[in-house]
Amino acid sequence: MALVLDYVALETRRTLRDTGFVIFGIGMPVLMYLLFTNIGGGADAAWKTASMVGMAAYGALGAALSAGTGVAEDKALGWLRQLRITPMTPAQVVVGRALTASVVVLPAILTVLAVGGLVNGVSLAVWQWVLLTVLLWLGSLPFTLLGIGNGYRLSAQSTGVVNVGCNLGFSIIGGLWFPAQFFPGWLQGISTYTPTRAISQIGTSIGQGEAPGLLALTVLTGWLAVFGSYAVVSYRKAARTA
Repeated sequence: MALVLDYVALETRRTLRDTGFVIFGIGMPVLMYLLFTNIGGGADAAWKTASMVGMAAYGALGAALSAGTGVAEDKALGWLRQLRITPMTPAQVVVGRALTASVVVLPAILTVLAVGGLVNGVSLAVWQWVLLTVLLWLGSLPFTLLGIGNGYRLSAQSTGVVNVGCNLGFSIIGGLWFPAQFFPGWLQGISTYTPTRAISQIGTSIGQGEAPGLLALTVLTGWLAVFGSYAVVSYRKAARTA
């Protein structure tokens, strides 16, 4: 466990020193949230809360996927070969990377929530703010594993492109940018089973003081298992060819 924690501390410091991550992973979701809720005379309280959840989830998604780019760069530099000679197992390496990304998604989530409360006047009970933060944080884990899997399987350049595509695709189809109820019927059906829609529904439920729906929790758990398996398999393949 000590090896994993040391690995997490090292990768966390490296990520938070990246200026690009700070600008696009934290600043961009805040800017989009302010634009979406203040253009055209502003928005009502319900949309400010829903958009806050969506943009916090979007920021967490981007930060989580960015872990994959770091993985691909490390693989190209030979860092993966160095990890192979340590006592860490493939599962421990993947868990270490996932924990690192779980740490760095927090600034993206907390910044958007802070802007929602301090600038847009979103009013929630203390327990709602805390639970919303925790659930958005946990909800980003499947995307962390997806990004890690892409990083181990693809080149650094390809990982960046694929992760951006995953970010935009899941964000739009999952209703993080625009309410999913405005989608055509067939697209709403697809959206229901995306992990981003599940996160949005869970967060919105908390914002309304309600318990998260069972379907959303089940969908998110299913994607966690799928992306987790993908990350471990990708690491093992990369370790054999590195």
